[in-house]
Amino acid sequence: MPGAIAPGICVSGVRLARHLRPGGAARVHWRQGEATRFATVREAGREQAAVVTGRGVVLVSDINAATGKAWPTDLFTLIGMGLSPALAADAEACGHVLDPAAVSFGPLYRHPRKIWGIGLNYRDHAADLNAVYRDEPASFIKGDQTIIGPGDVIQLPPESSRVTAEGELGVVMGRTCRRVSEADALEYVAGYCLIIDMTAEDILQKNPRYLTRSKNFDTFFSFGPELITVDEVPDVLALSVSTCVNGKVHRQNLVANMQFPPAFLVSFHSHVMTLFPGDIISTGTPGAAVIEHGDVAECRIDGLGVLTNPVRRD
Repeated sequence: MPGAIAPGICVSGVRLARHLRPGGAARVHWRQGEATRFATVREAGREQAAVVTGRGVVLVSDINAATGKAWPTDLFTLIGMGLSPALAADAEACGHVLDPAAVSFGPLYRHPRKIWGIGLNYRDHAADLNAVYRDEPASFIKGDQTIIGPGDVIQLPPESSRVTAEGELGVVMGRTCRRVSEADALEYVAGYCLIIDMTAEDILQKNPRYLTRSKNFDTFFSFGPELITVDEVPDVLALSVSTCVNGKVHRQNLVANMQFPPAFLVSFHSHVMTLFPGDIISTGTPGAAVIEHGDVAECRIDGLGVLTNPVRRD
């Protein structure tokens, strides 16, 4: 992230770090000794935003009840507001805490304005498929009807007999940007998450122009369970991403081995169209694994967590 870091202050256990830009302008971020993350949980018959602290899961609705404040209770709106450090501090002060092991996590949110997917971004994966390296990313758009969350079923469509699951690092935008430089790109990112992207591979193999159809069946995009803020990931290039099936690692690689790293992808796509808070860039997979009825697909990212989905064919 460009600029130096000035000394911070602590508010209720949440550290505020001031990132100084050239010319002395400062932007305030928050961090905590034990990482505070954001999630959406299924509670009381609905999906609602929560803060995941070192003590456990704190519903934003419980924060409001305890403080008398009126924080939005959906994560998409909170991202648009900038994930205020005051909310993290309020979560630390809230007495009602849920056990993460007993919580049902949902997708982070249901209706992003857009989802960008990136194909063949890891050099090793491209080599496996004898793909020719290009100077620009191969990207595509997915609709929000594809979205599911942790534990939800990946439904194999009758139109495809060969579906693959792909563990990926997700980049979640936090600020509106247009034509941003690669050097400044991560300043506009809210955080990272885990993604399992699906492809109807047999449809794609018929004709590369069928890419949009092959990527957009219902349930073909799982993301969650937590949003990890940029400040909690000191070096995104050091993250290890794995695609797993039935508990076994199918393929693993480092983000550093991407042909186009996250900051480049944000910058590149901001030159295509305006990026808005909550927009998602799914940065590509180290390897795709064929999934069948009864399988369990997983994305694992060291330090970020595990995303798991069962697979079903009716």
